[in-house]
Parts: sequence; structure tokens; C-alpha cells
Amino acid sequence: MTELSPDLELVGRALHRAYARRMVRRRLLRTTGTLAAVAAVFAAVAAASTLDADLQLDPTKWSILGRGSVDDSRGGYVHAQRRQNGSRATFMVEHDAGLDRYQAFLLHERTRAAAEASSPVPVAPEAGELCTAAELTRAETVAMSTLRTSFAPGTDIHATEGAVDAAVAASFPGARCRGLEYAGEIARLVYAGVEPATNLMPGDR
Repeated sequence: MTELSPDLELVGRALHRAYARRMVRRRLLRTTGTLAAVAAVFAAVAAASTLDADLQLDPTKWSILGRGSVDDSRGGYVHAQRRQNGSRATFMVEHDAGLDRYQAFLLHERTRAAAEASSPVPVAPEAGELCTAAELTRAETVAMSTLRTSFAPGTDIHATEGAVDAAVAASFPGARCRGLEYAGEIARLVYAGVEPATNLMPGDR
């Protein structure tokens, strides 16, 4: 699941993998095509069921405020409120295993956009155009270079966040594209050993 919290509880693309500061994605292998229509319908239902299971929250701790999905339930989110103190959070899941890595990024952005658009707490949209595949690759390259020169392999992702984000931002002076934080986060997860290197853009492996 990915936990985003509009009101100061942001976490970042975690992938159960409960890992990052703003989002968590679980992996689900994509079903192969060329099956009968009825089989395709069954696969869609199965994906939706898996998504619901991934987004289950403890009802003794959370009240559900709303939920939604994108791309035939490949991506989904739940808005919830903590019973203990009333704080709100958004949990996200992205089933992107088997996707081209740039397509996985686009799935992430579509899921995030849908979650933010329906958030019970207003969220200001991130400025700029989406990063192209080349820009995302360049950002990951900068992030991985920073990690290799400044940190030991396996270093916790939170310890490397500031240095990586600063280096990536410095490599994109002027107008920045949307996706630079995503690129830095994926690089940090890979370097920490949380994610496999195959989750990097092809040019960065």
C-alpha cells in the first residue's frame, strides 16, 4: 500500500514494501492476454478483489472516507481517517509488475492524480509536465550516482533521501518535470535492497 497523507501525514510510494515517505505499491503479475472474453472479465474481477484485499485497513483504527481505482483496478486508493486522533491519510496500491518501467511510472501518476482529485482534504497539484522516459532515466542516473558515491549499499532509504533529492533537483535547473521525486525514491529503494534493480529504467541498470 502507499500512504499519502494530505494533512501532514505524507509517506511516499511504498510497495508492500511498506517503505517510503509517500507511497506503497504491491506487485501483481499481469495476466497474459488472448483469452476468451469471459476469461478477461474473470481476470478483471480477480484484480479488483486483490486490490480490495491490498487496501484492507484495520476497522478499529481507521474509518473509510472513500476509495477508487484506475486502469481496471491496477491502481487503487483509500481515503481514511484515524479513529484515535482524527488525522486523515490516503493509502495507495499499484499492481505494476510486468509493466514497462515508464508505464509503471505513468500508472503511479494516474493513481496519484485520482487519489488527490478525490481527497477529502484539498491537495494542490504538482506543477510541471510529466517527465519523459529520458528525463526519468536521467533523474535515476543522478540518484544512483549520488548513492554510490555517498552511501554504503543497503543504507536506509530515509537516510539517503535528502542528499538524493537535492542532487536530482540540482540536475534539473529551471522548470522541473513531475516525477523527479519518484525517480529518486525508486533509486533509493533499489540501493537499499528493498526493490530489485529491474525496477529502474533500463538505462540505469
